[in-house]
Amino acid sequence: MSNDDRSGFTTCNLHADRADKPEHGVLHKPIHTSVAYTYEDARDLAAVFQGKMAGYNYGRQQNPTVNALQTRITKMEQGITSTAFATGMAAIGSALFALLRAGDHMIASAFLFGNTNSLFNSFRNFGIEVSFVDTTSASAVADAIQDNTRLVFTETIANPVTQVADLTGIGQLCKQHGLIYIVDNTMTSPWLFRPISVGASFIVNSLTKTIGGHGNALGGMLTDTGLFDWSSYDNIFDTYRKGDVKLWGTTQVRKKGLRDFGATLGPEAAHHLAVGSETLPLRMDRASENAQLLAEFCDQHPRIKKVYYPGLPHHPQHERARSLFRKTGSIMSIDLADDIDCFDFLNKLQCVISSSNLGDTRTLAIPVAHTIFFEMGAERRASMGIGDNMIRLSVGIEDIEDLLHDFSQALS
Repeated sequence: MSNDDRSGFTTCNLHADRADKPEHGVLHKPIHTSVAYTYEDARDLAAVFQGKMAGYNYGRQQNPTVNALQTRITKMEQGITSTAFATGMAAIGSALFALLRAGDHMIASAFLFGNTNSLFNSFRNFGIEVSFVDTTSASAVADAIQDNTRLVFTETIANPVTQVADLTGIGQLCKQHGLIYIVDNTMTSPWLFRPISVGASFIVNSLTKTIGGHGNALGGMLTDTGLFDWSSYDNIFDTYRKGDVKLWGTTQVRKKGLRDFGATLGPEAAHHLAVGSETLPLRMDRASENAQLLAEFCDQHPRIKKVYYPGLPHHPQHERARSLFRKTGSIMSIDLADDIDCFDFLNKLQCVISSSNLGDTRTLAIPVAHTIFFEMGAERRASMGIGDNMIRLSVGIEDIEDLLHDFSQALS
């Protein structure tokens, strides 16, 4: 079977490994555990190290199983190449470390995931200025641009209050000002949305979440769309200003980020994530449909004060989400009534699991203020709209009747 750009999303992904003609006719790329590689001619080994010849030199930088996964995600996101990391956070941190220098300025969403927010604040300690702005408004991003601004970073849908960034407007702004545009696509996945459509330079995916989908492996991916003009970017070292100019940024990320930091994705995890990815559209469609129905149920329940889900008509960015995304995703949050203890509520749930992960096949719930956003402090949480009785839900693929019954009994 031919595996080309004319194939549908699922067909292309299912047969991705076959296109590489893996050994013995296997349908999945085997798990290659070796970290060392040899060549009959030692000159070839040197040529691989110097980038003059394609090949493998050391497991911290390349692995055949990991490369096969990179190819899968590149095709999903319609980019030109991808770089795998041990986690999504490693992908973000390594990219910024490689592309920014002391004295640079970056703009980031004010509604970032807690760990990403913490990471960006840490970069401030090394002379990189960060402005956190409301990325639901491109004009707010425009107002924050300075002479030393290098890049803009935003998520598609914010976690946990589900604000939807003005992805199109920010993309146009970045193109106008020559800024790197990094979009974290984790909350939507390449099935629901492709950031290349809004001009993203790099796309981040936490493979741990919806792409892997089964909560059994950690991983992150940085996909280069090929849209950014690296010839005009001063932070590219002379060493990497060779070959295809579209690859200069990724080359520097791989050398100064992946190689030097060593946040390498292991082959066993890569295999789990690749197999999990094959059912991404099926899982995301079902989880999104469940989330829509559960959000509508919660929106009408007298013991729930507020529901945060882009699929609801009263969501501030409902129309934007409908125009951008295939479906409005599996992430939602609720504010429980003041007289409900959030921990008692979670303990009463029987089908829904108290857990910190996202994008699992199972529905997961977590008390946001007391866990993943606890370190931020009450004042910062309040600025993000996170109250003490907020529960974030990652809706899974269970039978919707069971989810609705579980919420009914827990709220009774």
